[in-house]
Amino acid sequence: MTASTTAQAAAAASAATIAAAASAAPSTTESVATMRAAVQRTYAEPDAMRVEDVPVPTPGPGQVLLEVRAAGVDRGVWHLATGRPLAVRAFGFGLRRPRQPIQGSDVAGVVVGIGAGVTRFAAGDTVLGNAVGAYAEFALASEDQLVASPKALSFAEAAATAISGIAAMRAVEDVAKVSAGDRVLVFGASGGVGSYAVQLAHAAGATVVGVASAAKSELVLSLGAERVVDHATADVTEESTPYDVIIVAGGLTPLRKLRRILAPTGTLVIVGGEGGGIIAGGAGRSLAAGLLNRFTRQNLVGILSTTTLDALERLTAHIVAGDVRPALTRTYPLEDAAQAITDLAAGRIAGKAAITVRGDR
Repeated sequence: MTASTTAQAAAAASAATIAAAASAAPSTTESVATMRAAVQRTYAEPDAMRVEDVPVPTPGPGQVLLEVRAAGVDRGVWHLATGRPLAVRAFGFGLRRPRQPIQGSDVAGVVVGIGAGVTRFAAGDTVLGNAVGAYAEFALASEDQLVASPKALSFAEAAATAISGIAAMRAVEDVAKVSAGDRVLVFGASGGVGSYAVQLAHAAGATVVGVASAAKSELVLSLGAERVVDHATADVTEESTPYDVIIVAGGLTPLRKLRRILAPTGTLVIVGGEGGGIIAGGAGRSLAAGLLNRFTRQNLVGILSTTTLDALERLTAHIVAGDVRPALTRTYPLEDAAQAITDLAAGRIAGKAAITVRGDR
C-alpha cells in the first residue's frame, strides 16, 4: 500500500476562460462554477468511478488552486477507491465510504489561484507534486506539496513523478544508501516505483538486476538494468551470488527467500505492500521485517513513503541532472480514469501512466 492523499477538486470551462483565469489574480475562477471530475462515492472497484460536474474548489490559507493538465496513476488510487486492505479505512480515509470522493493525487498543472499566505507560487507557474482530487480539471494543493516542473518534462511525465519517484528515492538513497559497486536487485522493476529505483541505483554506479515479466524486460533494460529475471520462468532467490541491496517494489516473495540472497550485512527495503490479506494487505511482510531486524546483521526495512518539499526538490534535481526520467508508457483521457486504474492493478501497464486532463505541452 503506497501512501497518497486524495481528492477534492474541479473542472470545466472553455479555453478562453481558463486562459483568463491563468493570467488573473488569485481566485478569479468565480466565472467557472463547475468542472469535470472523476468521482467515486462508495468503496468499490474502479469501474464505479464516474465523470461528473462538481463545484470548483476555493484555495484556503497555504493552498494553491491548479488547472490540472495531467494526473498520475499509482496503486494508492486503487487502494483508496476500493478501501482495501481494510487498514486503509483506519488511516482516516473514511470507514464506510471514501472521505474524498474525487480520486487522484499525483499532479502536474498551472497555478490559477493562491490562498492567503502562499509565497512560493504565483498565477501562471507550472508545477508538479501532490494535490487533493487530481482527477479533475481543477484541484487544490498545499504550497509545500508542489515544486516547479522541470522544463524538459511534458505535463503527463511531470504528473507521473512525485509518488513513485519519491518512494524509490527513499528506498535507494535514504535507506539502502546505494553506492558505486553495489549489486542491487529490484523486484517489480517494470512498475512505477521499480522503474525509478532501477534508474536511481544505476545513476549511483550500482550493478542492477531487475525482476519483471519477459514482456516488460526491454523497458527495464533501457532504464539501466544489466539483466532482467523473468519471474514467470525463473526464481531469482535460487541464485548463488548475494546482493548488497534488494528493493522490493512488487510481488509477494516470502521474507525468508529474500534473505537467502541478501548479503550478510546487506539491506532489504520493502516499499509499500501489494497483495496479501484483506486486513493488512502485503504490509505483514514489512512488519515481520521490522521484528526480525533486531536479531540479524542484515538491515531489513519496510517503508511507506510520504511526499515532502525536500523530497520533491531532490527528485526534480535528479531529473534536471538527467539521472532519472518518468518511464511514461501510456496516457488516458479523464473519461477513462477508471480503466487506467483497472489496467494498473491488472499489471497491464509498464512503467508509469498518466491521465491527461487538459492537453499537454
